[in-house]
Amino acid sequence: MVNRIGREKLLAFYRDHIVRQVLPFWTQAVDRDRGGVYTCYTNGGESRVSTDKYTWSQGRFLWLWSRLAAMCADGRLEGDAEAYLEDARKTYAFLRRHAILPNGNCAFLLTEDGTPKEPEPGRGLDTSFYADCFVVMGMAEYARVAGDREALDTAAALFESVERRIAEGTARSEPYPIPSGCAAHGYAMILLNTAQELALASARLAPERTEPLRRTSTRLMDEILTRFRDRRNRIREIVRSHSGADGEEPQELLLRHLNPGHTVESMWFVLREAKLAGREDAALTALDVLKRALETGWDDEYGGLYRYVDLNGGAPTGSAWTEGTGASRFESLISGTWDMKLWWPHSEALFATLLGYLWSGDAELADWYERLHQYVFGLFPAAPGREWVQIRARDGTPVQQVVALPVKDPYHILRNLMLIVSLLQEWDPAAPFAG
Repeated sequence: MVNRIGREKLLAFYRDHIVRQVLPFWTQAVDRDRGGVYTCYTNGGESRVSTDKYTWSQGRFLWLWSRLAAMCADGRLEGDAEAYLEDARKTYAFLRRHAILPNGNCAFLLTEDGTPKEPEPGRGLDTSFYADCFVVMGMAEYARVAGDREALDTAAALFESVERRIAEGTARSEPYPIPSGCAAHGYAMILLNTAQELALASARLAPERTEPLRRTSTRLMDEILTRFRDRRNRIREIVRSHSGADGEEPQELLLRHLNPGHTVESMWFVLREAKLAGREDAALTALDVLKRALETGWDDEYGGLYRYVDLNGGAPTGSAWTEGTGASRFESLISGTWDMKLWWPHSEALFATLLGYLWSGDAELADWYERLHQYVFGLFPAAPGREWVQIRARDGTPVQQVVALPVKDPYHILRNLMLIVSLLQEWDPAAPFAG
């Protein structure tokens, strides 16, 4: 599509979609009095259902608005860079003041004014390290754009807390905890992305931190491609700790299910790391894994990517987990929502396939990008200026159902649209991936 339509037309399309379709909804959702953004809306954005602020989404918003400020400042997008940066500054201050608990972890949920709140009564405040990671990424990007060393130091300290919890085995990932004796691809994936963002900010503000973070990122890239990739180039979401992805074919649903969108997103993290590390071997593997995930996850009848599939494609199958407790909620999620069409895998796939094609020249990825572009922009956008209807049934019908958090979240859409704009602007067709 890039070659047939032309880079400039495609670039103009994405810029227009950001400025006229996505941003109008979210600029009205910013809390300019307290900092942060309201995200508890119905799926189509018709009404706000709560003023609670999930730190998961607040950290993501901080990343988005900081990146928007940078892109408007250098002319990649049209908009008021100072206004975006001021919103980001208030969001950073809000999170710095309220989200980090006395134990150094992040509260998962805050009220409108920043009071920590238990997401489930009696379960505690710091229930998922994923929230911490998104706060780290948001603070790191804000620090990079604003030149704020204190913000970077805060992000680095929080990341150290996350790494310590992971190493000790005390990291929580509710509402879908990982059973004892298992390892999750999602852990390595989020840590890789977080380390990458910290390294990017450190390169500007704390060069002494950059090399250790680069080593951490490369190690996590290799962990994803070895521990969680099987011989058929499938990324397993959950594996037994002692066997990795290449043990005997599992019988349990939890171990059999694949998450095509997660794999697609993870592979562009890996591609980016491989490029920085000069690892063409890792890049080529990631490209093969990416194509395998798209093939396995694609719905041939209605189009689009399934939320979950079985190891061999189609509806996830397998027995219930019997080793301890805590897996039933996750199993119900997999079985009950496997064929839904969600916004985030599709926005991730747009960027991943375009990145893979422009870096490798692989015509198969160009075909995948074109197929995804037609599907995504023919289905997900809501009324003009209303962002996307983010959650749909298999046939594309909108559904009023929550996914992970009871929020409508701008992160995946806007992040990938901005990354595509930057990619198209920087693309040199004469220089595919060469280490």
